[in-house]
Amino acid sequence: MPSSSTVVFLGLLLTSAATFAQSEVLAPGPGARRIELNPDESPSIAEIAISSGLSTGLYFDSDLVRDGMELEGRERFSLVDMGQATLRLIPSSRVVPGERFRLVVRFKDGAAPASASFLLRVHPAKAEPLVEIYREKRTLETYQQEAREVRAELARCQDENSRLMAEHEAPSGLTGLLATQTLDENGVAVRTVTKDILPSRDNALVAIFVTTYRTKGAVAVVVELATKAGTHPWSAKGATLRSRTGAELKVLRVWQQQLIPLGDARRIVVEAEAPEAGIQGPFSLKLWEDGPRTVTLGNVTFP
Repeated sequence: MPSSSTVVFLGLLLTSAATFAQSEVLAPGPGARRIELNPDESPSIAEIAISSGLSTGLYFDSDLVRDGMELEGRERFSLVDMGQATLRLIPSSRVVPGERFRLVVRFKDGAAPASASFLLRVHPAKAEPLVEIYREKRTLETYQQEAREVRAELARCQDENSRLMAEHEAPSGLTGLLATQTLDENGVAVRTVTKDILPSRDNALVAIFVTTYRTKGAVAVVVELATKAGTHPWSAKGATLRSRTGAELKVLRVWQQQLIPLGDARRIVVEAEAPEAGIQGPFSLKLWEDGPRTVTLGNVTFP
């Protein structure tokens, strides 16, 4: 049976969803993003999300001029691999969240448009893994695939909306947990993992205490973070939970007790979907603010 403190914690998760919800969808969609270049219109510069250590692949429907590429800050990318009609990029640890790098590619056949420009925006934890760029008319198959992906995303959004409405209408406390079927006969499993955590040397804050929880269909990480001497207050904006294979759990919400002031500590709760009880980890938890500072904790495991 869950302890009273655990019930209070889960009640907090249920009743404070609107207090601090993650505003970004971190997991990539079911398919590639598609960009169409129109030769008859003034060129627009598409923005593509990249992140340190993560691969972003650009696939073109026309051959590229290998020595015609321009990449701002190229020395800050650990991999720039151009193929006949592909370009793979991996930013190094030297890039800073919020930075933007201009990318220009040129096409071999000389037809319009002769080149394409993109703006690579550095995100603290997520990158677009696959981007398809169409310079000519797209095939019927690509539109059909996109329609299937849109329908799947619509179904996911409908399920998410139903879940949020059920949470909003449910009572608070233990009654709410039972009403939304967050608790089943197995109750809540809890594990203290503070000693197992592997913090990154570049962390902006110090993790003092880390506890993980599991309920029916969901997991949560509670991290008590303290600011370092000489740093500014910190507030979490988003989070990812990524396995060693690169797979991500869907983060439902990120809740922070309060803004973490200088020289003090506050609790942050990250809740994610975990439909399979066998999902235990290890995972890498990454938290970021609306700025360059991040916190990465490796070897996070769940009960």
